[in-house]
Amino acid sequence: MVNNNNLPGSSVRKMVYAALFASMTAVGAYISVPVGLIPLTLQTLFVILAGAVLGARWGMLSMLIYALLGIAGLPVFSGGSSGLGVLVGPSGGYIFGFILAALVIGYLFEKFQNRSIVVVVAIFLVGMIAIYVPGYLQLMYVASLGPQETFALGVAQFIPGAAIKIAAATIIYRYLKTESLV
Repeated sequence: MVNNNNLPGSSVRKMVYAALFASMTAVGAYISVPVGLIPLTLQTLFVILAGAVLGARWGMLSMLIYALLGIAGLPVFSGGSSGLGVLVGPSGGYIFGFILAALVIGYLFEKFQNRSIVVVVAIFLVGMIAIYVPGYLQLMYVASLGPQETFALGVAQFIPGAAIKIAAATIIYRYLKTESLV
C-alpha cells in the first residue's frame, strides 16, 4: 500500500497521506507533559514515522503542512497553541526540526534499501538529532541561555522519551514492513 520511495497512486492519495501525518503530529501535540520551556509531546514519534513511511518529499511536505496549519491559527502546536509567535519562540526550532527530520529520515530510507533493525534505529536517531539541533539553537538564542543550560533544558531531559519513541517507531515500522505496507 505505502512505499516510502514513491507512494502509489495519484497525487491526491499522496496528499491524503501527508495530511494524515500532519494530523497525527497535531494530535501528538495534545499528548503533552510540561517540563519547563519545552513540553514533552508525542509529536516526534509521528515526525520520524512520516519520514520513514512517506519518504523525503512527502514526509517533509506533511510536516510543512503541520507548521502552516499552526501558523494559520489552528491550535496544532503543543498545548493547543498556534500562530507565528510559536515559531519564533523558544520551541519554534523544534518545529523547524520536524520538517528537517522528516526530510532527512525519508532521504535515508530511500538511500538505504537494506534496512536491518540497526539501520532503522540509526536513521531514527539521526532524525531525532535533526529535530534537536535547530530546537537547541533557537532555544539558546531566544531564551538567552548558555550552551550547557540549553542542553539540560532543551535536549537532555528528552533523551529517555526520544529513546522510547525510537523503539516504538521501529516496532511500528517493522510491523508495517512485515504487512507490506511500506
